[in-house]
Amino acid sequence: MCWLGCTGILSCLFHILLAHNDVFTSIGQMTDLLYVEKDLVTSLKDYIKAEENKLQEMKKWADKLDTLTAAAMQDPEGFLGHPVNAFKLMKRLNTEWADLENLVLKDTSDGFISNLTIQRQFFPTEEDQTGAAKALLRLQDTYRLDANTISTGILPGVTYKSPMTAEDCYELGKVAYSDADYYHTELWMAQALKQLDEGEESTIDSVTILDYLSYSIYQQGELERALELTKRLLELDPVHQRANGNLKYFQFQLEKQTKEEAAKNLVTSQRTNGTEKREPQKTRFRDPLPERKVYEMLCRGEGIKMTPRRQSRLFCRYYDNGHNPQYLLGPVKQEDEWDRPRIVRFHDIISDSEIAKVKELAKPRLRRATISNPVTGVLETAHYRISKRRATVHDPQTGKLTTAQYRVSKSAWLTSYEHPVIERINQRIEDLTGLEMDTAEELQVANYGVGGQYEPHFDFGRKDEPDAFKELGTGNRIATWLFYMSDVPAGGATVFPDVGAAVRPKKGTAVFWYNLFPSGEGDYSTRHAACPVLVGNKWVSNKWIHERGQEFRRPCTLEEISS
Repeated sequence: MCWLGCTGILSCLFHILLAHNDVFTSIGQMTDLLYVEKDLVTSLKDYIKAEENKLQEMKKWADKLDTLTAAAMQDPEGFLGHPVNAFKLMKRLNTEWADLENLVLKDTSDGFISNLTIQRQFFPTEEDQTGAAKALLRLQDTYRLDANTISTGILPGVTYKSPMTAEDCYELGKVAYSDADYYHTELWMAQALKQLDEGEESTIDSVTILDYLSYSIYQQGELERALELTKRLLELDPVHQRANGNLKYFQFQLEKQTKEEAAKNLVTSQRTNGTEKREPQKTRFRDPLPERKVYEMLCRGEGIKMTPRRQSRLFCRYYDNGHNPQYLLGPVKQEDEWDRPRIVRFHDIISDSEIAKVKELAKPRLRRATISNPVTGVLETAHYRISKRRATVHDPQTGKLTTAQYRVSKSAWLTSYEHPVIERINQRIEDLTGLEMDTAEELQVANYGVGGQYEPHFDFGRKDEPDAFKELGTGNRIATWLFYMSDVPAGGATVFPDVGAAVRPKKGTAVFWYNLFPSGEGDYSTRHAACPVLVGNKWVSNKWIHERGQEFRRPCTLEEISS
């Protein structure tokens, strides 16, 4: 934990410096910035107090001289006829006014400016601000939130309501505009305009907002609305050069569109009245929903529902994994979350103290999370951009942007020899799964950032990825164990789009599933994703268990997809 003392602030700054890039991708690391900001506020208040003290001294001096000169000016010669008054006048003008000049020129801002300069190097970057803004847009789409709901700060599960100003809405619209995302540009510029129309005071004026709003609406093909907004802009600023040019252009395009529609209607009418035979319409089968739509529906709690018959086969039980000696007297609570693929949840499986230790060890090492490169199979950091619909990463061989397993989080890897808690956790996973941990990957701890998510992906390597995990030499990922180390008030579920399963985070629990069938074939129904965190701070840790060492613990079968 960071304290406000010198040591604590240096510790905070050290942690931020270690992982300065992409601060917005980890709420855990962003908390350090709050301590930095609090220290700056304290420094600023000290500066203000020093300035107030200086002004108070100057005021006392001015009041004293005002009284003195008022009395002296009633009879200047008589006043200076007193030798003490004459002496004091010489002293004041020769010495005391020089002291006052030094007081006025005294710069009390040095401490604050020095502190600000030191800490500014640890401030979030422009990329962080843009990333956080795009995260809000992503949350807006995924959870179908209107701009007014987000702007008023009324989100499910919130403790600290935080409304947005018109300027905030304008900046969000500008971020969307810079990506040619005119849909979100319209939403947020309209919200900014609404708040100004309601009387909110702002440094942003309606003319600037209308300029962006009309153009974004034009780009979406709504000429009439764009023209109407441009006319409103010109009522406020008749000499606006761009608006005057747009007005003529929009009017021309609207006339052209009207003529084209009229000609099209005439041709359609002639065909209808003529003898031209029309081909019978072919029956169109409804295409399945795109994966992203299903993913977003599951994140909202919608989508495929399990039938009552299947649901009746899911049970809760006390579990000791075949009379494992560790759990004979104290079996753990196990719950069936899904049947195909089989996903089970273990309750109260990691304690609060263990979670605190894992987070303490991981936080200083958090780095941008990695994904498996689809070409090489090597784990690497994703260099991403955000579009309205799909994220991309750079293919390291071609240098081109390709569809990505987009991930907004930071992670750290913890080895069993670092601390007894990690060793104990690994042993617990082995006892409850019956699988060998010596060939498993290290415990990965992840903290999700603003709108943190991990888009649909497989944990195992597919047949078209022959080099997946080759560098590890332990075979494919046979199973996944996932700890939830925090509650998440809204969002953050683990969803399986192909089957419609959704597992909600619950602190102290863990879920487990097999990625491979006993035959070694991949179970494609385990394709899963982490939904964006709408409200809260999501901490998880996972263990990817590999094939090597499981030959006698989970013997192979000849059936390709037997379970």
